Amino acid sequence: MRILHQEAELNEFTIGADALVTQWDGKNDDGGDLPAGKYRAHGYLVGHFKVEDLGQSTLPVVDDAARTASVKVKLMPNPLANDKRSIVDLGIGLDGDGSYLKTTDELPLFTVSEAPNLVRAFITRKSEKSVDVWQDDGAAVRQFRVSNVDKMMAFDCGEFELK
Repeated sequence: MRILHQEAELNEFTIGADALVTQWDGKNDDGGDLPAGKYRAHGYLVGHFKVEDLGQSTLPVVDDAARTASVKVKLMPNPLANDKRSIVDLGIGLDGDGSYLKTTDELPLFTVSEAPNLVRAFITRKSEKSVDVWQDDGAAVRQFRVSNVDKMMAFDCGEFELK
């Protein structure tokens, strides 16, 4: 997987007749050339999320059966694809810079917080429009609410061949 744009602004794309246009150089994230073959591009348009820091908290008490790595969120329909509201599984990822919403195939979507040195995080669905995220740095747990997650839209750029 290669990420071409993350949390990008519209001015980072070329405006086409019926779509936003970007370029891919046929390389992986490390700059190496990928072998010839068929590739598929897809992504998500992320609307304006609202992130509320709900403060210090404790991890939610749930049994192991209810503790999952992701939550299902119903997205806005894509008018170009004439589809209904598709569903995406959202998870929470951690790196040295903080926490972020991601798809279950590891595509980062949106930064939740820029707290360094996190050791674990947990996500639950609060409502059809929001998720709650708990993150732990080993000393304290903080809770965040991310609203407007239903304002995302999935898009599929299709398959293309790299020769």
